[in-house]
Amino acid sequence: MNIKNKILIILIFLLPSNLFANTDNFGQGLIFFEKKEFEKAKFKFEQDLVMNPKSEKSYLYLSKIFNFQKKKDLEEQNLNTVILLNPKNEEATFNLAKLKLEKSDFQESKMLIEKLIVFCKNYCQKSKKLKLEIENSIKN
Repeated sequence: MNIKNKILIILIFLLPSNLFANTDNFGQGLIFFEKKEFEKAKFKFEQDLVMNPKSEKSYLYLSKIFNFQKKKDLEEQNLNTVILLNPKNEEATFNLAKLKLEKSDFQESKMLIEKLIVFCKNYCQKSKKLKLEIENSIKN
């Protein structure tokens, strides 16, 4: 076996592990998000979605970034995707209900909160408060 073949074999075994060793894009995105480096975080979450198109966490964090950037349509798209992937994601359902309330879509907001109250574990108290806020808004 000549030297070229040996190098080729070594590269075949080493390259894939090196290529995939640094692909914790979600984790890196989370670090940037916590530092409030939203553009870098957004890029990492989007990279994660290329590798893991069903990453509900990446869509959820993208929605949080778009909320901070006041890009409501993009926030809503990402929240809808999270709920499509996991209909029982409490945070996404709650945030979408709040977003719908901000847009004066009281009926949709109320429907989301009523659905959330059925399966909530962590957002029960917040959901009940938001439901009262929605009902008061409908009355006015």
